[in-house]
Formats: sequence, C-alpha cells, structure tokens
Amino acid sequence: MVIQLLLVAAILSALLYLSVRSVAFSAVETTQDRILGAATLAIAEELRGGAEGVSVDIPYAAFSMLGAIGEDRVFYRILIAGETVTGYDDLPLPENPPEGLDPTFYSVAYQGEKVRVSAAYRSVLVARKPTEVLVLVAQTRSVQAEIVARLANQAAALGLGFFAVAALLSIATGRSVLQPVQRLAEAVGRRGPNDLRPVARPVPEELGPLVAALNGFMMRLSGALSRTETFIAEAAHHIRTPLTSLRMQAEIALRQTEDEEVRKTLRAMIRSVDDSARSAGQLLDHAAVIYRTDQRSEETIDLWPLVEGLVDSFRPLAEMRDVELHTIAPPEGMTLVADRVLLESAIRNLVDNAIKYSFADGLVEVGLHREGQMAHIWVHDRGRGLSGVRASELMVRFQRGSNVEDVIGSGLGLTIVREVAAAAGGNFKLGEREGGGTCADLYLPLSD
Repeated sequence: MVIQLLLVAAILSALLYLSVRSVAFSAVETTQDRILGAATLAIAEELRGGAEGVSVDIPYAAFSMLGAIGEDRVFYRILIAGETVTGYDDLPLPENPPEGLDPTFYSVAYQGEKVRVSAAYRSVLVARKPTEVLVLVAQTRSVQAEIVARLANQAAALGLGFFAVAALLSIATGRSVLQPVQRLAEAVGRRGPNDLRPVARPVPEELGPLVAALNGFMMRLSGALSRTETFIAEAAHHIRTPLTSLRMQAEIALRQTEDEEVRKTLRAMIRSVDDSARSAGQLLDHAAVIYRTDQRSEETIDLWPLVEGLVDSFRPLAEMRDVELHTIAPPEGMTLVADRVLLESAIRNLVDNAIKYSFADGLVEVGLHREGQMAHIWVHDRGRGLSGVRASELMVRFQRGSNVEDVIGSGLGLTIVREVAAAAGGNFKLGEREGGGTCADLYLPLSD
C-alpha cells in the first residue's frame, strides 16, 4: 500500500512539474509576444506617407523595450509594396499576411537560432495612393529559455518537496492503517497449533468482517479436526478388533484340525489377516501422523529412555524371528521438544522394518548420539538391503522394494518416518550398509 501511495505521489509530482513548466513557457511566451508586438506597432505607427514616398523613423523606444527583458538579438525588416527598404532582407516572411495592425506571431529558424517574429501590416498614402507596408520584428529566445528553465527548476524543487512530504505522509498513513492488522497477525501467530479460540482482540470497525470470517473459519476447522480425530480413533478400534478376533479364531481352528488342506487354507487366511491388519494399522498410523503434524502437542522429551523403551517393546517379536536387538546408549542425555506420538511412530516404524527385513540370527543395532545441535538416531541391520532401489523411491507412499514381496508390508513405514522428520524440522536418510543390510538415520533438532 505504501508503495502504491508513493507511486501516486511520484506521478502527481511529475504532473506538477510538467504543468508548471508548461504554464511557465506559455506565460513567458505570451509576455514576450506582447512586448514584441508592442515594438512592432511602435515602428508601424511612426511610418509617414508623402508625395515622394514613405518616411521611416524607427523609434528608440521600440528596441529599448525589447532589451528590457534580456540581452537577446533583435532583427527587423520593413517592406513597402513588397520591397525591403531597410533591415534584414532575408528575415522570413509570415505564411499568412497579417490583417491590419493586429500583429501575427510565428517562430522560425534564422541565422542558426530560433527566433520569434512579430508581423504587422499598415497602409499609408503615397501621392494620395494607398501603399502596403509590412513591418517585421524578430527576437531570439535565449532569455525566454533561461526564464522557463529557472521556473522549471523551481517547479522541480517544488515537486520533490511535494513528493518528500507525500512520502512521509504515505509511510505514516500506511503504518497507521496496517498497525491493527499487524497486531492481529501477531496475536494469531503467537497461538499454538491447538488454539482455535475465536479472536477477541478489539480491532477497527473496518477489520470487523475480516475477524468475523477468521473466527468462523477457525470454528469450522476445529469441528473438522475434532471429527477427524474421532474418526481415526473409531476406525482403528473397529478395524483392528475384528481382525484380531478373526486371527484368533483361525489359529484355534488351525490347532484343532488335522486336515492338511484345511490347515493350508487357514495358514493363508492368517497371513492375509496379518497383511490386512498391518496395512490397516499403518494406514491409520499415517492418517494420525498427518493429523498430528498440523495439531502437534509438543513437550520436552528425554530422548534415550524413549528410544530404549520402544526397542524393549520389540524384543519379544525379535526373539520370535531369531533376531538380536542391540542398543548403544549415548554418553550424555539429550532432550528435545517434539510431539511424543509422532516421534514414537517414527522410531517404532524404523525398528519394526529392521526386524521384519532381517534374516534369522541377524543383528539389529539401535543407537543415539549427538551431532552438533542434532540428535542422530540410527537403526542398522544386516537384512535384505535396498536391492539397488533408490532411497527416495522407497519413501514414496505404498512403494516397496522388489526383494521384499514375500514379507507382509504396506509401503507406508518409511513415508511416516520422513513426514515426522520434516514436521520436527529434522532429516531422514536411508542407505545401503557396507557388508549388507540397511542404514536408517533419523536426525532431530535438540532443545539444549
């Protein structure tokens, strides 16, 4: 807005300069024309006719009045019956002859300069016969140009002064107008991600519709987020519970039957249920991560106890798959401010992937150490590796490597880790481990 006001002020200043220059030029030219016309009439009025011809007596006052406005050069020419009798015989004549003593003015180039010419016509009696006499008086325009330039400079100074005052007023006006908006923006910006209360700060009447629209939007957003959270929780319950019940019933039937074909079918059913339960669980986890990314509930977290607790929760699963879990504790404690649910989801997916894709009797190492102002959580395994697939491709939703088709998975685990790292202001890297396996490295900003 300030820039627009300054632009308007600059345009008005330029128009002021051009207007003053134009008026000054017109006024100076009109003044010079009147003096030039008066000098022409003074000469014309002194012409006298007689029996022998026309008597020409150029009065001194005619040229003195021209010299009063400056030191311009003056030229004159008097023609009787079309013949020059005195003056400069090459001084250009007017295109249209003047009518009577009313002077005609025109500008021409003469002797390398631009001159202003006044022409007046008079008829005198010579031997009782009317004779046409044409009087021309010309003057250079250097003084006129100097006067116009001086006035133009004054106009330019006036325009600059006007622009400076307009600029100060524009800045003051812009600040005055935008200050309530800035205060409103600061009040909203200081709010946490979960603070969707209506704005109660007093604002100018002009901002009333904006605040009303903002409050209405936050109310609708709060309702939508509440419904989303409720849906995710209910969906997780209503999907996981039936699948768990179905798996238990299939396992009971598997133990009770002796028919090998039935047992084969039940094993396939259990595998499908596990696949569906895992996919549904990760889809819901991903939805929860997306939701909590915008609605983070941050707290100060002691990082190593969190990592160690999550690793311990996976030890029964690791033992079932004959995979050894080994943790490497940091030499010092580390804390960060983050959403605990998001952080747990990322670490849980890293450890789960490492166990799931490890071979029997494999080793999964989980460690934590500080790198500058970043906490580095690493999960290294000796499993199947990336099989030549780029890490960026494996972080795309539902994208899995070609060497894990026999393992149940949804292709969302690494996507969740990447999104959690981005939400926390950190970074996630995935690569091949020297000697075989995968290196998953999660970097998070520390608070201390």
